[in-house]
Amino acid sequence: TMKNPVPQAASLLLEKLMLLVHVRPLLAGSGGEAAPPAPGYYDTSCFKRGDLLEVPRTLFIHFGIYLGENRVAHLMPDILPAFTADRRHIQQVVTNKRLILGVVARTASVRVDTVEDFAYGGSILVNHMDRLFEHQVLGSEEAARRAEKLVGATAYSLLWNNCEHFVTYCRYGAPVSLQTDKFCETVKMIIRDQRSVLASVLVGLASIVCLGLAPSTTLPTIFIPFFLWMAG
Repeated sequence: TMKNPVPQAASLLLEKLMLLVHVRPLLAGSGGEAAPPAPGYYDTSCFKRGDLLEVPRTLFIHFGIYLGENRVAHLMPDILPAFTADRRHIQQVVTNKRLILGVVARTASVRVDTVEDFAYGGSILVNHMDRLFEHQVLGSEEAARRAEKLVGATAYSLLWNNCEHFVTYCRYGAPVSLQTDKFCETVKMIIRDQRSVLASVLVGLASIVCLGLAPSTTLPTIFIPFFLWMAG
């Protein structure tokens, strides 16, 4: 049976748009790798094992599950697991270059880092998402155990398997990404607004120019199915 090209084309374009949004801020600051805060920078006495930690960034949010003893399990794009299984190298702090290449290659790992390495100087919100999933919160120990079982190399997708999918599966039992859903809804609104059709096309063209498509992929095969899917 032939696969329906509409969801595939839409997914491809949305992935590239999200990649553009996520990677640009990193590229802007990739001239040098800043060191994470020194140990003890964060007061971990208020964290409990199984807590969902949330670190707001400029254009996105990073998530992790607290395991206790200043350790956080979190999913990060990383190209290195595709080339080596040596934990000594993989466990080193993920640089911007490793992260960007991991996003492009769709490879990642669920890793355990200190709170300082996880948050990298950002402010931390604790269980901020519980208010949205108040009837689905699993036990703290169950959330931590789920996170520990998933430690290791994994596939990565901005749309289907990112750090938010990881923590919501661990703490609430189902992998969802609210920021991905919000992004997709915003794109749909732009497409459906007839006054913004030209802007939508320009955004799509910008993503192609900045991120590139396979030489065999033509503009109609991407945009026509994408528009039909968005209108549905």
